[in-house]
Amino acid sequence: MKKVMYTLMLSLVVLGGLVLSFAPFTEGSDANPEVKNETAKKPIQKRLSAAEIDIEMKKWEATPAGIQYKKWEASPAGKKVDAAEIKIWKHIKNYTNMEGVVTSLSLPPGSKLGLGVMVKIKDENYIVTFDAQKSQLEPLHSLKVNDKIIIKSHNVSHAPKYAYPILSCGYLERDGKVIFKRIPRKGGC
Repeated sequence: MKKVMYTLMLSLVVLGGLVLSFAPFTEGSDANPEVKNETAKKPIQKRLSAAEIDIEMKKWEATPAGIQYKKWEASPAGKKVDAAEIKIWKHIKNYTNMEGVVTSLSLPPGSKLGLGVMVKIKDENYIVTFDAQKSQLEPLHSLKVNDKIIIKSHNVSHAPKYAYPILSCGYLERDGKVIFKRIPRKGGC
């Protein structure tokens, strides 16, 4: 009797193993990880050449948003923002100190730039934004109007919605004390 039970159990194990080993190869089965990975892979987008970038830019400029942007860029308001950017471009490019004075602790009405202040640098007003983590907020909230500060930034941008260039602050100092230093995000940018 023991031999019969042993033989039956062994045959069930062998048959079960065979059935399970062939199951992933059935059509429509999600058990085969190789098939799943092949379909899940996204094609890698190649970088555009300079000529392709120019073509895409011309396409965008022909859209209503592109036409509106070009009109703003040629308007007195757009030219004023561009001139303000040019005044600090050398500092942005070289990531050097810019002396400024805090003129407002709030951003223009309707802005959606997050935490920021208005700062006057070289007789021009700028929106200064902070990509701050929670641990960095308290020192930033200690800023007051008319505080003299030193700013470093790698990036200046503009948008038709705003009458001022937008500086992304990388470093801010007040009275020789570092108030803010941008912490790079993990995994890139």
